[in-house]
Amino acid sequence: MNNKNSLINSENIITVTPADFENMALHIFQYQHANNHVYRQYCDAIHINVDKINTLNKIPFLPISFFKSHSVKTGDWAQEELLFESSGTTGEITSKHFVKEASVYEHSLMHGFTLQYGSPKNYVILALLPSYLERKNASLVYMAQQLMKESGHPDNGFYINEWDVLKDKLISLNACNQKVILLGVTFALLDFAADYQMPLHNTIVMETGGMKGRREEWTRAQVHTYLKEQWRLSAIHSEYGMTELLSQAYAKADGIYTPTNTMQVMIRDINDPLDVAEAGTGCINIIDLANINSCSFIATEDIGKVSINGTFEIMGRMDHSALRGCSLMAI
Repeated sequence: MNNKNSLINSENIITVTPADFENMALHIFQYQHANNHVYRQYCDAIHINVDKINTLNKIPFLPISFFKSHSVKTGDWAQEELLFESSGTTGEITSKHFVKEASVYEHSLMHGFTLQYGSPKNYVILALLPSYLERKNASLVYMAQQLMKESGHPDNGFYINEWDVLKDKLISLNACNQKVILLGVTFALLDFAADYQMPLHNTIVMETGGMKGRREEWTRAQVHTYLKEQWRLSAIHSEYGMTELLSQAYAKADGIYTPTNTMQVMIRDINDPLDVAEAGTGCINIIDLANINSCSFIATEDIGKVSINGTFEIMGRMDHSALRGCSLMAI
């Protein structure tokens, strides 16, 4: 990384501690303001005085929609190693995240996952991601591939319609007390659970969201209650990530997410996008230090609640009126 400040390198970013997070984020802000054309233009348009940015809540957050309309890159580079692209209907503009270095994403993923779940080598990774497998550049598929690669277990695998095979695999793995993570998009987990009721005592079921018109919308509480009943589980886990992020958050119960060490979630006022707090209810802002080569400060279109201890919940998506209130400009 071409930067005179030795603090900003991928190893320091990926292994950052809570005590060092704010200092690292402020250094990355200065670096990205100087080297990210889109982000600097945005900061200039909302009249940000860079010299006054000395706390996290003063950092400007780039509206996530810019990943649809611009190439969001920090530094002068042309070729990405990975391209993550969001889903969309035919003709719809999708978000594109140009990932300069695959290793930054992979190391961030593994470090954050291991902090919360231990080594992937302890698990068989099974993925029920039908709608995502059909997309070429889905970040969730790449995440699952990397976890499987690190796990190295011969029973790892993706499933689309082979539900009988998946059922037999889960039963046999649970019978021999093998730890399993079943990572699935919500609608597929619900459909699979409806057809196959069974005890999964050695399995972590991790839903990633994703209904999007595939079936009747359920609340997260309804989804979790149903899956727990069908599979006799005490809790359903959740993963929170998106195309525009290289870090994740995980919830081990009740949709209460804990960000990995490279990620912090903040709250902005729904009517004033520059009013940002470390806790409260409103629009979700995310600091993702792993986004060193794109933009680490993202104003999402999610509504949520952040607790003082840094955990958070997602309550829904902003409607168009809220979007107008949270958007300031289009370069």
